[in-house]
Amino acid sequence: MAKRALIVGINHYEHVNSLTGCVPDATEMQSVLSRHWDGSSNYDCRLLVSPGPAPITKAFLRSQWRELFGDFRDDVLFYFSGHGCPTEVGGYLVTQDGTSDDPGLPMENVVTMANSSSARTVLLILDCCFSGSLGNPASLQGGTVEDRALLREGVTILAASRPTEVSVETGGHGLFTNLVLGALRGGAADVRGRVSAASIYAYAEAALGAWDQRPLYKSHAARLDPVRLCEPKVPDPLLRELPNYFPRADHEYRLDMTYEETNLGAAVPANVAIFKKFKQLQIAGLLRPKAGSDLYWTAERSGRVLLTDLGKFYLQLVNNNRI
Repeated sequence: MAKRALIVGINHYEHVNSLTGCVPDATEMQSVLSRHWDGSSNYDCRLLVSPGPAPITKAFLRSQWRELFGDFRDDVLFYFSGHGCPTEVGGYLVTQDGTSDDPGLPMENVVTMANSSSARTVLLILDCCFSGSLGNPASLQGGTVEDRALLREGVTILAASRPTEVSVETGGHGLFTNLVLGALRGGAADVRGRVSAASIYAYAEAALGAWDQRPLYKSHAARLDPVRLCEPKVPDPLLRELPNYFPRADHEYRLDMTYEETNLGAAVPANVAIFKKFKQLQIAGLLRPKAGSDLYWTAERSGRVLLTDLGKFYLQLVNNNRI
């Protein structure tokens, strides 16, 4: 499956105040999104920055949107870091040539193109002031830009702030982008290493308090496909072994001294290998001793181990051929 991303960062503006963190935001986003943790290809990224080889004008960005969506049927991502501007008719992305009277492109334009596209999925990520306006057409709300979103199935929005809030730069990056990058690098990964748009939002939202800007998540998704793959806590081949040790979700597996490799003369290599797998499952939160918390003493005392609720969930996925 093909995946492509248009990534935009505008530091330099011709008629409004310039910024400092947007080009680093976009550059780092391209670096993270272009590859999975193992170096395999993820998104085919096109990076546009200002200052850069071509001015990111209103006309130029619109032409890039047309090319991004085009006649493309797989996965599309658009990321923007720069100024955002509120108006009486909704939020605008401020392009390099934007002015106070003509700031750039309406945020709603990119949503309209996403909704009309043939792309299987579309993820829109905005780190700009008033970015929560994205997906909230004022025409549906009596001239306001709050509370509602209109998205076709497969379209998801991650916005840095509410429609009435500014977005903060800190430490050389946008506050929101810095959290998104942390999520994509593994902070929001599940046991299998998959990072979804929903888990990115959960990661970022949890890090911001009541006095901070509030990110928004808007989605009409029938499934949560991974945006990026990180190193799994438990690889799929090991997950598929769960039924070998736990034929039922409530099964208890008994250990003994033959499972602990430090028991010289008693340790059995095959059992030691199982013990190491159980340790990996325990670290990932899928398995626990029935009593206490240490697998070593569970083995020494011939105790039992069992699946946690999370472990039972992954056992069910395996039994249902979902892994």
